[in-house]
Amino acid sequence: MASLSVKPGQRFTMPDWHNNSLLISADAEQQRYNSHHIRQEGRALRNETGNQAKWDEHNTRTRLNDRVTSVDRWREIMARCLTDIDLEIDALSKVKLAAENAIQAKNLCLDVAIECLTFRESRRDIDVVRDPVEEELIKEVKVIEKTKKELQQRVDEAFKQLCLLKETRQQLNCDHRHKVEALELDRQCLSFNVTSGNISFKVNPTRVPDGTVALREWELSNQCIKDRAEAEMRASVDLRGAITLTIAQTNNELDAQRIATEFALRKRIRDMEGALSELRWQEKNTLEEIAEMEEEIRQLEENLRKRTLDLKVAHTRLETRTYRPHIELCRDQAQYGLTDEVQQLEATIRALQKKRTESQDALDALYRQLHRIQTDIGYKTNSLQLDNKCMDTRRKLVVPVEKFDPEVDAVNRTRNLPRNSQLELA
Repeated sequence: MASLSVKPGQRFTMPDWHNNSLLISADAEQQRYNSHHIRQEGRALRNETGNQAKWDEHNTRTRLNDRVTSVDRWREIMARCLTDIDLEIDALSKVKLAAENAIQAKNLCLDVAIECLTFRESRRDIDVVRDPVEEELIKEVKVIEKTKKELQQRVDEAFKQLCLLKETRQQLNCDHRHKVEALELDRQCLSFNVTSGNISFKVNPTRVPDGTVALREWELSNQCIKDRAEAEMRASVDLRGAITLTIAQTNNELDAQRIATEFALRKRIRDMEGALSELRWQEKNTLEEIAEMEEEIRQLEENLRKRTLDLKVAHTRLETRTYRPHIELCRDQAQYGLTDEVQQLEATIRALQKKRTESQDALDALYRQLHRIQTDIGYKTNSLQLDNKCMDTRRKLVVPVEKFDPEVDAVNRTRNLPRNSQLELA
């Protein structure tokens, strides 16, 4: 008879089986509960992190926009400062050039004054006098040298200020360029999004780079650069005004001195012409007196010759009458008359000879005086020519340069003066 095969192993009871089913159901419910709870937490976390990420991104974008606005505002300020400082550099350079041209023009004035003094050194004898013209010319040289010194000091100040302006401009330009680069980078950051193709993970992106400054320090730096630029431009404007005023004052001072010098020179020329006129009148009268004196001496000599002949006649008569014979040799009236005639003629001849000597001495004195007058006329004519040459030379101060030959320049500095310009004692 066949037997039933039974599998080896443990056998569970029905309660065990029911308990196992209940346990599986309970575990399933617990797992579903846990899963539901985790899903709810995950959904809440997703919502929270999503919202936080959106808010953070929005906040970052807003801050980037604010930063771009702030940097762009300072960029515009720096750009305006650059434009203003470029204009100020150009204006100060023109004023500095005007001052240098004024110094160059003063060289012409100085050359003319020195040339006039050199001309007047050729005066001779009594005309070498320290007259008002020489005093005014010396004063003019001192005024020109003083004005040149003042203008050169202003030119030096303008050069230093230009260096400061250019240094400030370089600083502005560098800061402006840096802000342009920063704007480009921040705007590039604004353009990034999750779909951008050039986004990636970076190594330690939250590090603080070397050279990083605080926001307050950045603002103070910008304000300091702006303030310095404005201060240098204000100083430049003040300096331009001072240079313009100095040019005007030196021109006015030199104009006044030039007028005083030329007034003294014209007065001296008039005085010299008056003296020459008086000397020529004296020369004419002296020549006339010399002619009359020579005629008088000739008349005296002629009269002396005649009286000498008369004396010879009287002497001959007396000598002849000494040969009368015997009793005829008497002292008659004729004898007394001849004796008186001889004595009178001898006295007349002595008086005529004395007068001729006096006349000759007077004639010699007249000739010496004439020589002195003619010599003085020569001196004064030379001095008048020199003063007229000074007046012609000083015409270079008010006549265009091209009308003059530069070879007359005493110091060879007017050759480089700008042509086609009216040098009115600039």
